[in-house]
Amino acid sequence: MKNSLLWRMKRAWWILRKGESSSKAISRNIPSLTSEEIAEIKQFFPRQKFFIFGHARSGTTLLARLVRVHPEVHCNWQAHFFTRPPFLTALVQDPAIGEWLGRRSNRWNGGHDLSPLVLRVTADFILEREAARFGKSIVGDKSPNSLVNGEAVRRAHAVYPDARLIYILRDGRDTILSHRFQSFIDSPQHLSKQDLQLRDEFALRPQPFLQGEKSIFTPKGFLRAVEEWVENVETTIALGRELYDDRFLVIRYEDLLTNGWAEMQKIWQFLGVQAIDPRLESVLQAEMQENPDADWQNQKAGQIAQLLRKGQSGSWREFFTPQEKALFLEKAGATLRAWGYPTDGEQ
Repeated sequence: MKNSLLWRMKRAWWILRKGESSSKAISRNIPSLTSEEIAEIKQFFPRQKFFIFGHARSGTTLLARLVRVHPEVHCNWQAHFFTRPPFLTALVQDPAIGEWLGRRSNRWNGGHDLSPLVLRVTADFILEREAARFGKSIVGDKSPNSLVNGEAVRRAHAVYPDARLIYILRDGRDTILSHRFQSFIDSPQHLSKQDLQLRDEFALRPQPFLQGEKSIFTPKGFLRAVEEWVENVETTIALGRELYDDRFLVIRYEDLLTNGWAEMQKIWQFLGVQAIDPRLESVLQAEMQENPDADWQNQKAGQIAQLLRKGQSGSWREFFTPQEKALFLEKAGATLRAWGYPTDGEQ
């Protein structure tokens, strides 16, 4: 009774102050799923699950399109169960919901908080509902995790410790360049006044930018983008290995471009497909030739989009200023070298 009264007082204070309740203001610990609960859930939702993470503009959408070429695998995108607020946990974050799901007088819960089961079956239904329509036995979601980095791995593992997690990595220089272009094209309404000025200058007179004489980034924006890329790569991979062990796989975007068939065979085997028909190679190659994102950006802002070679590697060499090339190596050189990206003679 005391705890319930305290919660109501906190909730009333928040509503008076902000005008609405907030899951951030009052949160609670949600228990993890037990192995017994997972086994029970799989009786109702038996399909194998996987998730694709990666920094924005690292090829997550391309990988999602390619992986579902296999007749056993379905993938769609942007569910953001674990990668963007309010997160899947928002469904049960409210203490009042927790009180209801864990109430001792509730004879359906067996004396345990049902919250983790609610989260899992909600996500399972969303995933399996669509997979069933396509007759697929393995299903996953791709959602870039660059807003929360490694925290996304922790959140995923709490609900899906039995899933498989794929992280797609791309040269950080191309990644942040592509991300910058995406902000210019897809979301100029979120740009600062200084960023909008750069965007307009680039659209009107692109040549100095294309020759690395002038930057499409602000100095602070460039540094922040580099640091965010390093954090995403380092924390996601570290936690992926720690929590998922052999159910975690890192692939490079560049390897998909140069050796797509071999890479996809490795990925499909990792996901546990029954067989890989060699005839899929021609279907895969045809899918790789498509670029819906490039088509969309050309329609929306062709004057800007056409100046960046979509999906290609090494465009940063043209766009980065000498100072930016040097700064990227200073801040992210170790991460680039660890994953086989060139760092010599690129200043």
